[in-house]
Amino acid sequence: MIVKPARRAFLHAAAGAAALPALARVASAQAYPARPVRLLVGFAAGGPSDISARLIGQWLSERLGQSFIIENRPGAGGNLATETVVRAPPDGYTLLETTSTNAWNTALYHNLTFDFSRDIAPVAGVCRYAGVIVVSPSVPATSVPELIAYAKANPGRINMGSGGAGTPSHLYGELFKKMTGIDLLHVPFRGGGPAVIALLAGQVQVFFGTVSVSIDHIRSGRLRALGVTTRTRMDVLPDVAPIADFVPGYEASGWEGIGAPRHTPVEIIDTLNSQINAALADAGFKSRLANLGVEAFAMSPGELGRFIADYTEKWGKLIRAAGIRAE
Repeated sequence: MIVKPARRAFLHAAAGAAALPALARVASAQAYPARPVRLLVGFAAGGPSDISARLIGQWLSERLGQSFIIENRPGAGGNLATETVVRAPPDGYTLLETTSTNAWNTALYHNLTFDFSRDIAPVAGVCRYAGVIVVSPSVPATSVPELIAYAKANPGRINMGSGGAGTPSHLYGELFKKMTGIDLLHVPFRGGGPAVIALLAGQVQVFFGTVSVSIDHIRSGRLRALGVTTRTRMDVLPDVAPIADFVPGYEASGWEGIGAPRHTPVEIIDTLNSQINAALADAGFKSRLANLGVEAFAMSPGELGRFIADYTEKWGKLIRAAGIRAE
């Protein structure tokens, strides 16, 4: 078929018009970021989420040429910060330090005004962190099997401290109770620090703490580590076996990542993902994470989305079955 000049001109114009949105998106991604970016953290300054956010924020500032400003919005288990980002324009200039708490909150809170899985687009993983089950020296157990036997011989008489209802130390312990059939009495405190103090004082006997909270006391011999919550041994505690070696299928770990408002352009998400994954592949950056007791958690946006969906389902079932509600 012979295309007449007028028709040919029309087709060229139509093709050019169709390409404009794509070109605009590419230009937007290339220009991003053109001004400072806010990275909201749902917890107080100085905590693990705040520290990791500042590390990744510094990296992004240096690589992308704009300030990534860390803004702490503590409250409601991180929900205040999450809701702020959900309501923000989807332009890449308001981001969220996402954590495992966001996934747990979907079951812990019954009145949320947003759907985390739907309203926050996964951008990149940052780090994963594990827990370790520690006991007071007064507990006559030097291994996970011995603790299980001791608890079964003393049902309801062993206190399990935690940093509060719905915190990692609580949920990791509840999963252990469910999978072993033992009865531990949950005693919540206002944070992991007070729970460890109570453990050292003998007020509670068992604690599923993060490694960073417990490591110094383990090394000094003031607390006894029985098992780590990951499926494999940890470099920081090479002599401590995984709980899964004795309780098949047990695994409990937290994570942190970066999220953005739903409908944020995929080109911006990809830009952030590639830069964050570059940090997680950098030996110096990985060393800084290791000093915090965490490991790099590199993922594509799609992989992170699937991971969060599975994680939310797993822990949601446990939370609902145990009847756990946010304090």
